[in-house]
Amino acid sequence: MTRSRSSAVVLVAAGLILMLALGTRQGFGLFLQPMCSALGWGRETFSAAIALQNLVWGLAQPFTGMIADRFGAARVTAVGGLLYTLGLVMMANSTTGPALDVSAGVLIGLGLSGASFGVVLGVVGRAVPPERRTAALGLVGAGGSIGQFVMLPYGQLLISQVGWLSALLLLAASAFLIVPLAAAFAGRSGARGGTQQPIAAALREAGRHKGFWLATVSFAVCGFQTVFIMTHLPAYMVDRGSTAVEGMTALAVIGLANIAGSLGAGVLGDRYKKKHVLVWIYAIRAVAIAAFIAVPPSPAATFAFAVVLGLTWLGTVPLTNSLVAQIFGVQYLSTLFSIAFLGHQIGGFLGAWLGGYVFDATGSYFGVWVIAIAASVVAALMCLPIDERPLARPVPA
Repeated sequence: MTRSRSSAVVLVAAGLILMLALGTRQGFGLFLQPMCSALGWGRETFSAAIALQNLVWGLAQPFTGMIADRFGAARVTAVGGLLYTLGLVMMANSTTGPALDVSAGVLIGLGLSGASFGVVLGVVGRAVPPERRTAALGLVGAGGSIGQFVMLPYGQLLISQVGWLSALLLLAASAFLIVPLAAAFAGRSGARGGTQQPIAAALREAGRHKGFWLATVSFAVCGFQTVFIMTHLPAYMVDRGSTAVEGMTALAVIGLANIAGSLGAGVLGDRYKKKHVLVWIYAIRAVAIAAFIAVPPSPAATFAFAVVLGLTWLGTVPLTNSLVAQIFGVQYLSTLFSIAFLGHQIGGFLGAWLGGYVFDATGSYFGVWVIAIAASVVAALMCLPIDERPLARPVPA
């Protein structure tokens, strides 16, 4: 198999894996109301499990990234697919808050750490040449957006036709397809190539690099915003007099718009400074969220919000991944991006949990929307001073 053909196989498999893993995960908000209503939970019970999922995902991601860089991504991704499947099956049978924490929180969080961005994009970053890397990452990232557009209506249809419990079991069957797709990553570990820099040295480099931490903290804002919206937008729409289907449709439109958004972010990241594209993404989000909560609720306003937000939804991911690769190289790309992604998931934990907590305490999501706007402005300002230049390393004798 030629290198270009091999790379094409990797890109297709990576896109499908992200479509299944992220598309299913983006639809968990559809289960908030039916599960809470059927089982007598408050919204914080469900929100806490989704928050735990994001935290476990983030905390486990650096370790799964290191294992993938050292021993190959195929096994890590396959195990992630198995854990994801098991988590969905157990989620369907969870009748208490602690059981939901184990299934939707711990197991699915661990599954996502092996079968999503950190590991998958590390493989893609090594499979294509540097001048096409950001565009390729954007293309694969669009797979996650296609998954959101496809899996959300699929999940809503399942809930309406067979109920939330059977819907989760059928989604588990879909998630199991990640396991055979992982075979395309065989032989794609990072530690065999490059200058054979020790991983401890790579971690020290990143730890001393101001731009790495600015990117990581700004990435946390992305996680806060996207997970809060993913988890709570359907319920927020119902609170404003809309239907659950309209909330699902809004999330699906976000996913559809982000197909163009991810591809566009990839192309722009190869042509312009990546940090400047990130600045614009966070600035646009601040304006979109402020306008959405300021205007009276209407289908037109919701559609406009979904389209504008969708254009920025996952665009931060290929840009941040490619930024890490540009500065530090690709040998430990899965490891270093996974550390940055931990910041994203800490933000996601706060977005999911705080949404439920604030609503149960005040009966409104308004305070969380305001935090999301302010955080977006801060993230835009933090991206400006990032130094994108590749690190100069001494040539071995």
